[in-house]
Amino acid sequence: MTAALVAKQSGLVLAGPVGSLDSYIDRVSQIPVLSKEEEVALALRFRTETDLDAARQLVLSHLRFVVHIARGYLGYGLPMGDLVQEGNVGLMKAVKRFDPDVGVRLVSFAVHWIRAEIHEYVLRNWRLVKVATTKSQRKLFFNLRKMKKNLAWLSEAETRAVAHDLGVEVSDVREMEQRLSARDMSFDPTPDADDEDTYSPAMYLPASNADPAVEAEREEWEEDSSDRLGAALQRLDARSRDILKRRWMTDDKATLHELADEYGISAERVRQVETSAIAKLKALMAA
Repeated sequence: MTAALVAKQSGLVLAGPVGSLDSYIDRVSQIPVLSKEEEVALALRFRTETDLDAARQLVLSHLRFVVHIARGYLGYGLPMGDLVQEGNVGLMKAVKRFDPDVGVRLVSFAVHWIRAEIHEYVLRNWRLVKVATTKSQRKLFFNLRKMKKNLAWLSEAETRAVAHDLGVEVSDVREMEQRLSARDMSFDPTPDADDEDTYSPAMYLPASNADPAVEAEREEWEEDSSDRLGAALQRLDARSRDILKRRWMTDDKATLHELADEYGISAERVRQVETSAIAKLKALMAA
């Protein structure tokens, strides 16, 4: 498990059970991010003096970015813990090869190594059709494969006979037969595929030029802005809040005249209320 690996190699004390991924993620998110000067100093110590403690600090301070990158691969149905662990391997390789004299931050350099390790794991383990996930399916998987060596598609009578012999439902036999007859999808699109109709897992990999530090900062900023906007709206009077929401925060936006008829005022007055509310909202959010 990732938490156990990091705890063993770094001496990091993790809250909760060692096998808890949530505890691991919570713990690494509390590790301070290094400043550029601290990062350069540690990288130089590791490079010139082979200071393993400096390397450990570089790895620990970037574990949160590995988690952020790994989340982008959850759509493949692979365990988050395994994705994080593979990414951590890439991070350690990046720290070993990092040259602070080049002038780039470690996270920008490491993202390529982290993604490379996760990509390799996805390629080794991802498969479109998952088989033998239940007890009856496992029984069918091993027995039906033997029967299918000498059979084409099973007839209705043969399907019922197999179901009776193995003690499973007829529907289970049909489903497993379809799974065994299916082929794995290519990870990359074929050269002659029509771009508009082509689907392949490679299309859903994160962009290679995405910076996890920038993405994490953007997500935190958006969440903070959303919270401050909600709090500021609550400090407006009910009419101003309603006008703003219906003019700017819904897909079906109300017109000035619709609101004027509803509140019994002129459209110009609605516009004035809207302008004043926006100014108050900006001031409240900036405070």
